[in-house]
Amino acid sequence: MDKFRIRGGRPLRGEIAISGAKNSALPALAACLLTEEPVELGRIPRVRDIRTMEQLLAHTGAKVQVANGCTRVEARHLERPEAPYEVVKTMRASSLVLGPLVARTGVARVSMPGGCAIGARPIDLHVSALERLGATLKQEHGYLEASAPDGLKGARVVFDRITVTGTEDLLMAAVLAQGETVIENAAREPEVGDLAALLTKMGARIEGAGTSTLRVQGVEKLGGASHTIIPDRIEAGTFLVAGAITSGDLTITGCIPEHFHALTMKLEQCGCLVEQPDGCAVRVRRGSTLTAVDMTTEEHPGFATDLQAQYMALMTQAEGISIVTETIFENRFMHALELARMGAQIRIDGRKAIIAGPRALSGAQVIASDLRASASLVLAGLCAWGETLIDRVYHIDRGYEKIEAKLQGVGADIERAA
Repeated sequence: MDKFRIRGGRPLRGEIAISGAKNSALPALAACLLTEEPVELGRIPRVRDIRTMEQLLAHTGAKVQVANGCTRVEARHLERPEAPYEVVKTMRASSLVLGPLVARTGVARVSMPGGCAIGARPIDLHVSALERLGATLKQEHGYLEASAPDGLKGARVVFDRITVTGTEDLLMAAVLAQGETVIENAAREPEVGDLAALLTKMGARIEGAGTSTLRVQGVEKLGGASHTIIPDRIEAGTFLVAGAITSGDLTITGCIPEHFHALTMKLEQCGCLVEQPDGCAVRVRRGSTLTAVDMTTEEHPGFATDLQAQYMALMTQAEGISIVTETIFENRFMHALELARMGAQIRIDGRKAIIAGPRALSGAQVIASDLRASASLVLAGLCAWGETLIDRVYHIDRGYEKIEAKLQGVGADIERAA
């Protein structure tokens, strides 16, 4: 099982180019199931979750080709409209194919999601939404089975809670449903907008992308398209924190700064110097003093839950007491115990983490519990004195493309070890 060995204390200096967004690429790949015609996707990151999704598409009968930075999917014949446990057990995004499969074929059999142990991502929101469109669903033996032999019918769906994957799943189902579907309390994340842009290129009729209300006029069939995935805002945010936590001078290129504005605002409040050299780059430098600033995770455009662990690592180096409140997932503080092993002073109180700083972190053997927790341990290792050994880095491989190589390129002493 691979590990990361990090020798900290080196300020990171230089530029890092951002890869395509994993959380946008996954629903885009799922959307390829909606048409018989080829779909070409650019800037798909080569990470573990993407490879799993490609295996899933191939299992259904789709042809998947990856060459020259482009992924081409042709789902002309869907012989097995299912997502088996053996393929998707390590990935939480398996539910994304539920809507496309039942919309395209009238049936779907999808294994319940696996992946990170960061709390529940209730599938009930997907189920109730698809039932509103006329699908019949049942759960047994760890699978969801959906059926709509007469096709889906447009309806008004109001989500009880904002759900990104639920919005994406329902959106993909609605584009082939008969009549109009109105989705209220929809997620406004950039990845939802990117999916809507792809579906529109394929012939879907969607209004309201980027707002909390989506209107979809169903069409009889969709065609092929060519689309480039948006940059990964979580990767960009992670590297910005890496620059700040190491007292470096780091520029992130090929990004969309407004997608992570909530983070850059917090960095400025903490005392970091944040500049935008151009429309697709952000530069961060640490000021003379890093000040503790409270943070609460929220749905977009608020502070992303996927950057909470990274921000907590930064707060261990800030002067004063900071409170990090997690409102999205109920079990997303497991990295706090590992940070404490490195010398961090963190107290957990329900959905709040109270961090006292600054604390001089020291290298230690730690274990990654989930994707973003592993990123926070990498950040802590970069600023700690001595050697940090991070186990179970397969978590970070699920969502970060060549993270050690990118960090090495700006001066980090990090290597992968067996």
